[in-house]
Amino acid sequence: MGPVKNDHARRWMWWFLAALVALQLYFVRELIAAFLLFTLGFALIGGIVLAIVFVKQAGEVSLAWAEPRTRGMTQAARRGMDYIEEFSRKPFRRPRSEPAP
Repeated sequence: MGPVKNDHARRWMWWFLAALVALQLYFVRELIAAFLLFTLGFALIGGIVLAIVFVKQAGEVSLAWAEPRTRGMTQAARRGMDYIEEFSRKPFRRPRSEPAP
């Protein structure tokens, strides 16, 4: 009966070692999965920041390009606003006209 009991104990030892290795592999898999998720998260945040920087740069370049080409329109718009402001200061009726009944 001695050798059978020893084989039984050895079998349990191997099962325990296999379970221990499986737990370690599971733990390593979880660490790798967490690392990949954090990497994806940081890459996403970095991509968003990079897109914002590119949009800002494109806006600055487009404004620098458009500013000399629209100078005439802005001057005309300012003259129009000055005309409207001057027109709005004038009274609608003449000073000595009779009020409407």
